[in-house]
Amino acid sequence: MTSQVSSPAELSDEDAGQQLTPRPEPGDKEIRRLDRVIIRFAGDSGDGMQLTGDRFTSETASFGNDLSTLPNFPAEIRAPAGTLPGVSSFQLHFADHDILTPGDAPNVLVAMNPAALKANLADLPPGAEIIVNTDEFTTRALTKVGYAVSPLEDGSLDAYRVHPVPLSTLTVEALKDFGLPRKDADRSKNMFALGLLSWMYHRPTEGTEAFLKTKFAKKPQIAEANLTAFRAGWNFGETTEDFAVSYEVAPASTAFPTGTYRNISGNLALAYGLVAASQQADLPLFLGSYPITPASDILHELSKHKNFGVRTFQAEDEIAGIGAALGAAFGGSLGVTTTSGPGIALKSETIGLAVSLELPLLVIDIQRGGPSTGLPTKTEQADLLQAMYGRNGEAPVPVIAPQTPADCFDAAVEAARIALTYRTPVFLLSDGYLANGSEPWRIPDVDDLPDLRVQFAQAPNHTLEDGTEAFWPYKRDPETLARPWAIPGTPGLEHRIGGIEKQDGTGNISYDPANHDFMVRTRQAKIDGIRVPDIAVDDPTGEAELLVLGWGSTYGPITAAVRRLRRAGEHIAQAHLRHLNPFPANLGEILKRYDKVIIPEMNLGQLAQLIRARYLVDARSYTQVRGLPFKAEQLATALKEALDD
Repeated sequence: MTSQVSSPAELSDEDAGQQLTPRPEPGDKEIRRLDRVIIRFAGDSGDGMQLTGDRFTSETASFGNDLSTLPNFPAEIRAPAGTLPGVSSFQLHFADHDILTPGDAPNVLVAMNPAALKANLADLPPGAEIIVNTDEFTTRALTKVGYAVSPLEDGSLDAYRVHPVPLSTLTVEALKDFGLPRKDADRSKNMFALGLLSWMYHRPTEGTEAFLKTKFAKKPQIAEANLTAFRAGWNFGETTEDFAVSYEVAPASTAFPTGTYRNISGNLALAYGLVAASQQADLPLFLGSYPITPASDILHELSKHKNFGVRTFQAEDEIAGIGAALGAAFGGSLGVTTTSGPGIALKSETIGLAVSLELPLLVIDIQRGGPSTGLPTKTEQADLLQAMYGRNGEAPVPVIAPQTPADCFDAAVEAARIALTYRTPVFLLSDGYLANGSEPWRIPDVDDLPDLRVQFAQAPNHTLEDGTEAFWPYKRDPETLARPWAIPGTPGLEHRIGGIEKQDGTGNISYDPANHDFMVRTRQAKIDGIRVPDIAVDDPTGEAELLVLGWGSTYGPITAAVRRLRRAGEHIAQAHLRHLNPFPANLGEILKRYDKVIIPEMNLGQLAQLIRARYLVDARSYTQVRGLPFKAEQLATALKEALDD
């Protein structure tokens, strides 16, 4: 965040150095104009921090700011209250211009208890504002997280601007006329905090009030209690002397192309992209899935869209889910299965079957920390080699990856295009950071979406030596090498399916060595021949010697770091891959232009390994596997060291 306030906390992680001057305002309260803010809400997993952050984000989006979010929560449904592992947080970065990340360091931390303070304090720069719920700083709560003395009293927070607020007491007092038990009234303290922050940053309130009325429409007393707590928080900010300053962040009117925008998460954008693809293909959409974090939201969302011909099947396990999806593809639907890394391991045999059958199938992997169960609610991009090679035999599949939450929509449409055109399963690699994060999304014009309609086989396609007509299920399109897609029950198009190798053309079972060699090489050639756009290089001066190559959700942090270095006068180039198999045709030529290539990844160097093997370039890795996205400052430091090396 950059503003007229000179404390280090108010310098942006992406655009540090610029300062704004204060705008004089009449009245008792000072109003300062800022160009960006990073806020983090933190508390127990039962304190409603995700809801609070989501509502603040929605109002910020409706106001017109550019934004990026980072929800961070425990894997347990209800983690132990008051403990460090039980802390749930939601970070929001919003600005009056385009931004790329949820921010490196919060300018404001709302800490609902000692655990939330302790878990997040190390991320705060000096001068940051801390709003603490003093009611929760009891001896028992402090002891639970290792505080012998309250940090509110021992001077350890002197480097910050601390606002002690008895949120629980104020909320209970505001709701005293409702006759609610204290415990029930206290549950609305997150709405009190939301009201206070909404006042502090001049956020709209109409959307939140409408949301609460709708959410609790069947419980009018609860709805009114939450509304009262929300308004009480706003009024507290307006009247208390402890908050003498409020802040304005103007809409990002120049950051976006003209259009209609909405705030969207990666999983929601992906679900919408699947629906759009099925409509553009004029095919019913079938999702066979088993619930797994962080992919389950796609199942939940698609189940709402039966009116678009969407059919969702919550299977008893991962294997049944993909089996049903592949069966739907055989029957002429756009088959989709969603999961995360552990589920991919279980689905691998059926993915190999889809490769053999050469049917369109979308395999969507929302990556998370591994191995095994790993870190279910944390992000990682360590499934790339699994997507490339995690099957028996030679079983090549295309692999693509979105780069931002909003980009998940376009990636889903692109995955469907490849699957339908080339009759192949396609991997789409998103991750927890994209899935749960959100940003503004420009709603596309339907006329701008690609035509994905396919032509099913209608009649026999081969003439035998005796003159009779026959259907050969592996008689391929000479350009795409795709086999015909025949709907079961179509007269004259009966053909075999199964995992045993097929004879070229006829589809009969074949154990012939030469035929197997030919089929293996043909399937590989089909994937290698998929037409994907060339990769673009961002090298403004053309003088860069260092290329930063990324894929997936590292786009935001990499771009923010590159921008920072360019402002400091450095020459540095950037390119970002969407298509990971096959690679863009011009990638090899681009890699040869630069003396140094660095690939930041949230794994131990999987793309770097593929690049080094394929292009024989000395690509260097910069990696982390902390369950969190890169920070822009972290990458900028690493890239500067590479430049100076």
